[in-house]
Amino acid sequence: MDRYAKDVLSAGWQKSHLRQSRDVAVELDLVVEFDDFCGAVVGWENGIVLLEDRRGKRRGAPFGPGFLLEGQPVALRAPLREAARKPAYTASGSRASAEPQKARVALPSRIYVEGRHDAELIEKVWGDDLRHVGVVVEFLGGIDDLPAIVAEFAPEPGRRLGVLVDHLVPGSKESRIAKQVYQAGYRDTVLIEGHEFIDIWQAVRPQRIGRRAWPEVPRDVDFKLGTLAALGLPHADQADIARGWQGILARVGGWRDLEPQLNTQVERLIDFVTQDHLE
Repeated sequence: MDRYAKDVLSAGWQKSHLRQSRDVAVELDLVVEFDDFCGAVVGWENGIVLLEDRRGKRRGAPFGPGFLLEGQPVALRAPLREAARKPAYTASGSRASAEPQKARVALPSRIYVEGRHDAELIEKVWGDDLRHVGVVVEFLGGIDDLPAIVAEFAPEPGRRLGVLVDHLVPGSKESRIAKQVYQAGYRDTVLIEGHEFIDIWQAVRPQRIGRRAWPEVPRDVDFKLGTLAALGLPHADQADIARGWQGILARVGGWRDLEPQLNTQVERLIDFVTQDHLE
């Protein structure tokens, strides 16, 4: 053993024999000693820790060094405050609940959309909102039979029907069918919303697929197959359409990835079919 290995006059020699305090976050019921007073922590405020001994006597002590915990010197510190949680939002931009919520029992009111792809897109972006309000979305194979479908549904107050239609522009077949529904007396209980796009695919912002605009497809060419061909993707059959659509849908993360027109129309439909059920 070398008794002279260290310089006894080096800086800090005066305190080298003292035990170093470690920081400890204060917590209720933590038993500590301070100036010969031993007690459990019963609270803290404004930089003062309040201790209470076994006889009920209380004493305050400032945060910092000077405490003993299990015989070891410690410095009590205020507990770290939890960072404020950022609000969570659903894919549609609605404020999400902090706690998981069960889906509500389905309302009698419904929303019909024209096509399976439309339904899948609505589910991905608005699914959480729809389950929260209890609205079921069903898809139509087409709208040629919409007047008969509406009549069979028999809408009435408390049992409303919202319909989302592709290519609802003046003079189109879709606009004529919508007019027939309203003329049949359902204007107060049925709302038909439609976008100008030929297909729901175009409601996805083209930037999401790396383009400035969706390709123009000749009227005599199937829109989906023509779109896939223009994008350089397989376009031989229905299976290629399904794979192509899933690739597009995968690039949609929320409402910001959709054209504002569609966002507005879906929100209107949800408001319309739930207005008789607001609590």
